[in-house]
Amino acid sequence: MAYASHIINHSKKLRNVPNLMRHVRSFSHGALSSVCKREDVRKTHPLGYVPAERERVSKFVACSPVSSGLSKNSLSRTTMRLGSPVGGLLYGRELTCSQVQSRRGYASDAGLPPHQEIGMPSLSPTMTEGNIARWLKKEGDKVTPGEVLCEVETDKATVEMECMEEGYLAKIIKEDGSKEIKVGEIIAITVEEEDDIAKFKDYSPSASDSGAPAAKGPAAPSPKQEPVEQPVSSPEPKTTKPISPPSGDRIFASPLARKLAEDHKVPLSSIKGTGPDGHIVKADIEDYLGSRGSAPTSKAMETKVAALDYVDIPHSQIRKVTASRLLFSKQTIPHYYLTVDTCVDKLMDLRSQLNSLQEASGGKRISVNDLVIKAAALALRKVPQCNSSWTDDYIRQYNNVNINVAVQTDNGLYVPVIRDADKKGLSSISEEVKHLAQKAKENSLKPEDYEGGTFTVSNLGGPFGIKQFCAIINPPQSGILAVGSAEKRVIPGSGPEQFKFASFMSVTLSCDHRVIDGAIGAEWLKAFKGYIENPESMLL
Repeated sequence: MAYASHIINHSKKLRNVPNLMRHVRSFSHGALSSVCKREDVRKTHPLGYVPAERERVSKFVACSPVSSGLSKNSLSRTTMRLGSPVGGLLYGRELTCSQVQSRRGYASDAGLPPHQEIGMPSLSPTMTEGNIARWLKKEGDKVTPGEVLCEVETDKATVEMECMEEGYLAKIIKEDGSKEIKVGEIIAITVEEEDDIAKFKDYSPSASDSGAPAAKGPAAPSPKQEPVEQPVSSPEPKTTKPISPPSGDRIFASPLARKLAEDHKVPLSSIKGTGPDGHIVKADIEDYLGSRGSAPTSKAMETKVAALDYVDIPHSQIRKVTASRLLFSKQTIPHYYLTVDTCVDKLMDLRSQLNSLQEASGGKRISVNDLVIKAAALALRKVPQCNSSWTDDYIRQYNNVNINVAVQTDNGLYVPVIRDADKKGLSSISEEVKHLAQKAKENSLKPEDYEGGTFTVSNLGGPFGIKQFCAIINPPQSGILAVGSAEKRVIPGSGPEQFKFASFMSVTLSCDHRVIDGAIGAEWLKAFKGYIENPESMLL
């Protein structure tokens, strides 16, 4: 017991797990567990102290090979998820170990030096796989913490992946353009010493790490075994069991077989079925007709159709994510729709006045969509039930009003977010929308540019002239506003020949009925319409 304690207290001098195991494997697991406390092991690890808050992801093997279920060879290659060494910053956000996958490999019997396996990071809450856009470092380059290793295409944007530790890039597992790499799958290897780079020239991840059968080093020769001669038995010939027709007067046949028999006036009672449970199938009818010399040739029955000219376009990452999320939305969210027409004459007049002031001060012009975003945000503050999300245990109502704005690009549909839109002025909203839309078109949005929205606005009226449409809710939100185009209409007056013209814009609110009842949705539309038809109230 005292010797085991001596080993633990001096484990800082041990460079890898196998050395530690050679000292303690003579002790029973029970004796070792009484002195090998988790916190002590974490504090004496060669890589330094792992904070207590990272305890849930730290692993340190300090038990006998028998109790752990590991052989000596497999234990020598045991890897450990790191706590603080793997943490880092990406665009000002601290990445947890679930986001940056990194594993330390210790020196093994296969002759590989200490190294670090870099896994595909999880760079957004919905990311399950990613693509390697390009490597900014090549094999053999020295890397330091904070340097960009490569660009990763996530489900929403292209993000730079930074190095977390100093060393050398020994091996690139996934080259430029690699597609559909699962989160956690190994993409590169780094080493501490430059002399160790050459040892990873033919390296490939093991089957447990990459899902492909590969070895991490030269395989040890297996002991020679004498071939054992076994008598060769000839395969038994397959025999088809004769199928007796079903008992009773009823004859079972497929619909196609019945149709074919009816067309050629063939009695089904004269045909023996070869299908499941003696069912008569199409082939039985054709065989019967062939025996009579009147079998219909398939070529004669087929109509000649001209070959179609087409191009297969591979799915982009954003296209696959959009498809899966919208399919999930339509299948799981009970949508209903509310439509209202709003008069926008006063809104257009106010916009003209504000744009005159903007041009005089050198600011950017305010669009109708900017005014719609502001009106939607104020209506959400007035009717907060629509600023909520559904969960199995409760309805979460948000205090922040963050509006996602749908932006169509050549790469796909993006929804950058305007945070606290209810508290921002029209000028700020206008500048932010234009800036984020440009970043979306350049495919350079960061996760913080599109995460955290509570409501979405989609406008197909101004850019495309769509009169009215119904949008699909963006989960986990419970509402989305579809904005149509404005059109002039004739408004009848009180007299027989009295009338006037006015411009009206149709908007449709898609609601999640689990969260927003019909009356609540109508109340929100009433508030929204009030802000649009009396736009001065938005400035108060």
